[in-house]
Amino acid sequence: MNPKPHQNAPLDERISGALIGAAVGDALGGPVEGYSPEQILERHGGRVHGIVGPWHGDAWRTARPLAPYHKGDGHVTDDTLMTHALIRVYARVRDHLDAYAVADHLVPDLMTEPRWIPELETEALPLQRIFLAEKWLVTRIHYGHADPREAGTGNIVNCGAAMYMAPVGLVNAANPAAAYAEALDIAGAHQSSYGREAAGVLAAAVAAACTPGATPDSVVSACLSLAKDGTRTAIERVCEEASRHTDFESALRPLREAVAPYDTVGPDYRSPSLGARRPSRLHAIEELPVALGMLLVARGDYRHAVLGAVNYGRDCDSIATMAGAMAGALGSPVPQDWSKTVAEASRLDLWEPATTLTAVTREIFARDVSLRRTHEQAFASLGGPECSD
Repeated sequence: MNPKPHQNAPLDERISGALIGAAVGDALGGPVEGYSPEQILERHGGRVHGIVGPWHGDAWRTARPLAPYHKGDGHVTDDTLMTHALIRVYARVRDHLDAYAVADHLVPDLMTEPRWIPELETEALPLQRIFLAEKWLVTRIHYGHADPREAGTGNIVNCGAAMYMAPVGLVNAANPAAAYAEALDIAGAHQSSYGREAAGVLAAAVAAACTPGATPDSVVSACLSLAKDGTRTAIERVCEEASRHTDFESALRPLREAVAPYDTVGPDYRSPSLGARRPSRLHAIEELPVALGMLLVARGDYRHAVLGAVNYGRDCDSIATMAGAMAGALGSPVPQDWSKTVAEASRLDLWEPATTLTAVTREIFARDVSLRRTHEQAFASLGGPECSD
């Protein structure tokens, strides 16, 4: 079968597709986050097929449990705020990142630079919006003076690190193993256990999706070649189930049933089980396997993958962020009406971070090639085989 036209998309299109795709998925999932597919169906009189308003309408400022956040109407959430913050770190360092880069650059960015926060409809420090699992970065590194490589130990184990790791995959485009290793190092400052593992695998998935001719199946294969413990098993089980479906409606309940044995949160997302989000080699976050499953169900199509993630409910803003990043990296176009609406509603330039990261990625690759050539010459001088250009 000949590759679809979008499978030959150049690097800049894949980076913009992944980052804009992640932000749009985030915005679409935000207003229905935390609810079940059945609740979403009842609330909206059918499935969500685009940008919708807040769950509680005009009462969003006071309605619990979401107050005071304006989720809906095209507003991105903390997933996108953290993604853009990580891109700013890449723009400063202009090289591969590690846990120390998080301490030296990401933490100060969260603490000291006021930015427009769409859900608060005001300018504020990102620290005032991000969730407690992300505030952990500031608590442990800035106030606790923890070793950045170990600062993630003790945090709740969730998708907090994985949700903003797409830039790592893009910087390592077409090199999933390198993306996995870099993301694990970065995420050590934020997460431990299967939360950190998911960050590595998500980055690997995005890197794999950037490979010319990549398909959803090849992305999943790359993930399974790197993933460990419960994360690997959960991805395998969910993707086995996803392969039986071609429409997200029929896949909603089966994908949840497939991931349930590995998810610690339990059936009631807003009332987590006693064992929720604790370290384990047997479990996995729910979001990454389901995002990969929806990518398979959609056969890589952006719109279908993201809408499947959104209507799945639960932590669907993060699921749609991940699915959107992977589908965008594959080259599947993000609907222009969605991206335009989200950019305007969120008052964010969704294209500038992509332009910045593309330039940084090219710089990093050129440096990597130079370093590799230097190593090859040194190894040849030691009597090793010479490498031909």
